[in-house]
Amino acid sequence: MSVLRKYSDFIKLEHTLFSLPLIFAGVCLAETRWPSPQTVVLIVLAATGGRVAAMTLNRIVDRKIDALNPRTSARALASGAMKLWEAGLVLFAALALYFVSAAALNPLCLKLAPIPLVGWIAYPFFKRLTPWTHLGLGIVWSCAPVAGFLAVKPSVQGLESAVVLAVFGVFWLAGFDIIYALQDEDFDRANDVRSLPAAVGGPKALVYSAIFHGLAFAALIVLYAVWFSGTFTVMLLGLIGLLLYFEQKASANTPLAFFRINAAIGFVVFFFVLFGLLGF
Repeated sequence: MSVLRKYSDFIKLEHTLFSLPLIFAGVCLAETRWPSPQTVVLIVLAATGGRVAAMTLNRIVDRKIDALNPRTSARALASGAMKLWEAGLVLFAALALYFVSAAALNPLCLKLAPIPLVGWIAYPFFKRLTPWTHLGLGIVWSCAPVAGFLAVKPSVQGLESAVVLAVFGVFWLAGFDIIYALQDEDFDRANDVRSLPAAVGGPKALVYSAIFHGLAFAALIVLYAVWFSGTFTVMLLGLIGLLLYFEQKASANTPLAFFRINAAIGFVVFFFVLFGLLGF
């Protein structure tokens, strides 16, 4: 049980909740029939493999930084509870799951699968180069709705709506990653880790976070104005705006702002897209 707990804590499958709603929102934007159960399972497996691979790469590259940071020093790899070769096995298994699932979906998914991988490899080094690392992570992560679209419709025809949702993803992720980075402001500044809170201070970084969330909300307004309709959809749009506002207000409470509110936002965005397409 302790071994299972170690691997469960390391891969943190629950964090997939952030990306799955946007992936399936992209599926909806393809405007095809709802995919078969087999396709749904393959999408979930590909998303899980990809997220675990990205997280494992980040933990491997950052293991020395994690060991120095009191907040992260207890992590399996940083503390020595997990060996580097074990993390390598997790990475190999996750990448195998990702590529096999992509291949089973359609040839275009397999052909494009290396593109996110390049981003996953690059991301851990962003924080060593620029305080705008949060935008870099947003760009990497915004592949989610486009991937969902292409999983069920391997064509660029009609992809524009998924790209707009990807723009939402860029700024939503960047905004809440800044909030998450507030925890490590002093540590990052002392150890030359580039984050916006370390570079400009927490209060100013929160201003940027609010601007990014405003831009994310603007992308959803564009999505509604061009592709959606319906009164209930407008209400869901307003709810997303409120949740983004509450996230900013709760920035000092990381479990609430980063995890709970963002998980809720993801699912509300999915229903916003679904009901918007149906005209509700």
